[in-house]
Amino acid sequence: MSKNIGNADRAVRIVLGLLLIAYALGLIFPNTGWNWLGWIGVVAILTALIRVCPAYTILGVRTGR
Repeated sequence: MSKNIGNADRAVRIVLGLLLIAYALGLIFPNTGWNWLGWIGVVAILTALIRVCPAYTILGVRTGR
């Protein structure tokens, strides 16, 4: 697969992923009952690290060069 995530997109995904994981761990808004949803942050961080987003591939989007 070719890389389709640029540097700015990558930075946003890492920050968003870390915030979501903090939410899942209860560091942000503890005990809301929806904290499990924060584990989606792992996907955001993984896609940032490998620089490939399967959804971007399907939609034909490239934020990288």
